Amino acid sequence: MQNSISFIREHGYGIISDVFSAPELAAASEEVSRVELKRSRAGARPVLSLRTISELAHRNKLLAIARGVLGANALPFRATFFDKSPNSNWLVAWHQDTALPLTAKRETPGWGPWSMKNGVNYAHAPASALEQVLALRIHLDEANETNGPLRVIPGTHRSGVLTDAEIQICVTAFPGVLCVSAAASVIAMRPLVIHSSSKSESDQPRRVLHIEYASMPEIAEGLRLALV
Repeated sequence: MQNSISFIREHGYGIISDVFSAPELAAASEEVSRVELKRSRAGARPVLSLRTISELAHRNKLLAIARGVLGANALPFRATFFDKSPNSNWLVAWHQDTALPLTAKRETPGWGPWSMKNGVNYAHAPASALEQVLALRIHLDEANETNGPLRVIPGTHRSGVLTDAEIQICVTAFPGVLCVSAAASVIAMRPLVIHSSSKSESDQPRRVLHIEYASMPEIAEGLRLALV
């Protein structure tokens, strides 16, 4: 595990195999398929309030990874279910994840623009806050070369929040890494690592539970993360 933690810190992502068995994920997989969720083309959010998802997010196996990277107090604050299939297919251009959900809007230097989604305040955050966040992507299905897996540019999480033009320079200069992984594995990703995914060219689904952890609930002075 320590080797994986060191790799994530250095490269901004990491693939950890055999974290769960298929039966361990069965309850979460069944619940996101059964419950009426507010869905978009890409999947559903928020899902951290679902019992099986919350229990999964607090499992020691995941907390050990998150706390190894972020510190001993790291806890989950957001979960999203991505469901890429022939019936729901999309691509994601190269980008960084910079918007965070917050319990209240408070104009703060370095934060913004602000928006409201499903009754929750969101703001684009500075690097100082995003460096306290780690996403753990639990793969309910295999992610292979044909079903639209995650692609990352290693090390770019150390470059801060980039403009679109700066992202394109990185994309041109550095080759991306395709994150293929077996079902029940976990892909860890820092929000500032530049990443993308292509459309699926396969009949095989690619379902992912994307759970985000933060080093502490108060992500900056006067700003507290909302649980979504």
